[in-house]
Amino acid sequence: MNEPARRLSVVVLILFLALMAAASWIQVVNEETLSQDPRNVRTLYREYGNFRGPLVVDGESVVWSAPSDDSFNYQRTYADGPLYASATGFYSIVYGRSGLEQTENELLNGSADALFWTRLGNLFSGEQQQGASVELTLKSSLQQVAAEELGDEVGAVVALDPQTGAILAMVTSPTYDPADLAGHDSSVVNQNYQSLLAQENGPLINRAIAGDTYPPGSTFKLIDAAAALEAGYTPETELYAPDELALPDTSKTIGNYGGESCGDGQSTTLADALRTSCNTAFADLGMGLGWSVIERKAEEFGFTDKIDIPLSVTASRLPSDPDDAQTAMSAIGQYDVRSTPLQMAMVAAAIANDGTLMTPYLVDTVRAPDLKVIDVTEPEVYKEPMTTEDANTLTDMMVDVVDSGTGTSARISGVEVAGKTGTAETGVEGAAPHAWFVSFAPADDPVIAVAVVVENGGSLGSEATGGKVAAPIAKAVMEEAIRLDEEGDL
Repeated sequence: MNEPARRLSVVVLILFLALMAAASWIQVVNEETLSQDPRNVRTLYREYGNFRGPLVVDGESVVWSAPSDDSFNYQRTYADGPLYASATGFYSIVYGRSGLEQTENELLNGSADALFWTRLGNLFSGEQQQGASVELTLKSSLQQVAAEELGDEVGAVVALDPQTGAILAMVTSPTYDPADLAGHDSSVVNQNYQSLLAQENGPLINRAIAGDTYPPGSTFKLIDAAAALEAGYTPETELYAPDELALPDTSKTIGNYGGESCGDGQSTTLADALRTSCNTAFADLGMGLGWSVIERKAEEFGFTDKIDIPLSVTASRLPSDPDDAQTAMSAIGQYDVRSTPLQMAMVAAAIANDGTLMTPYLVDTVRAPDLKVIDVTEPEVYKEPMTTEDANTLTDMMVDVVDSGTGTSARISGVEVAGKTGTAETGVEGAAPHAWFVSFAPADDPVIAVAVVVENGGSLGSEATGGKVAAPIAKAVMEEAIRLDEEGDL
């Protein structure tokens, strides 16, 4: 062989080896990364070719895969799609997955490690790979009531089982129908998605747990009260409560809602300050306790934590090293304090559960295709922000809020309800305040804790308060929960 031919053969051999190495790298080393890449549409095609497991509420499938007569084999189908979209999310050949369709994807498509033996059995039997069914903690009637009561208002409702942390209802408004994004015509799916993006109020945003967090307003006074009780205050402790409180080192003052007086216009008790939602008393209390005390207590209730339910929850925020004036504003849930409705439901749930905060969760049970249970969520203690004694004391104070304070719209005949209203300024000039209500019932043996927020006061606008707008929504949800509990269905 002459020299030029020898050199050419070496070059060809090197190129051949490089090609083999590249192919091996792509097919072996990089296989998992490429298969999980949401841009790899062939992965979705393969998944559509298999039976994807259902999402189940109260024993009924609310999402399932129905046989289709096209090349995809199955069509992802959503019953009451808008009602459950906040939990289920969507499954799209164009935009991938969101919600539980994303977080539980390996279980739903059958590729999870927990389904290894099922896949092995399918391999030997020649049967098609099937996904697991995922049973949610949501209660269908509570979800329905929450959605109906919230109506067309922009906002969210979250309800928890205080004793377990199970999420019983999670509604966000406006919402959308995941079926609009699950079709097999990519041009129609694209059009539907762009239409959703163009809507002013962002129906794809899950306001219950994510998106823009809200100033919690006076519902944050529960954190102040918990910190005060731990510091040795009692419900009868007198607080400074002028009609207007001067903010240190500024020319600004804090007043009470509607210019009202608290107590005699100079002082009031801790219990009465919570009952009437006295801004000046809690602002002064916040400065007296010091921000570090309030911050620590808020963190014990879960503030600043990023948690998964298994959906990712936006961490609620607290200001960093505020001065005295900023501390006063923060103590009434303003300045840089921001919260999700889930976070405020967690605050109510911890108080309801004798001071113990349970980890919130949305997935109850996972079953293999043969319905064998492969995983069950066991309730876990998340934190213990209060002693039982302090929690019971704060519960009594919250009962007074509903019995004779700012939360009377949440009263339920024959049932003691514990609650706290909030009317939170948004910081946007000319914008109406957000209306909040957090509560639990029955107060002596709680079966549900609820948080409701209605953006910018809803239809009442600047005339809205938490007591007028949000409390009646929470009341309806609590009434339904009590009915379910009495019938043994909760």
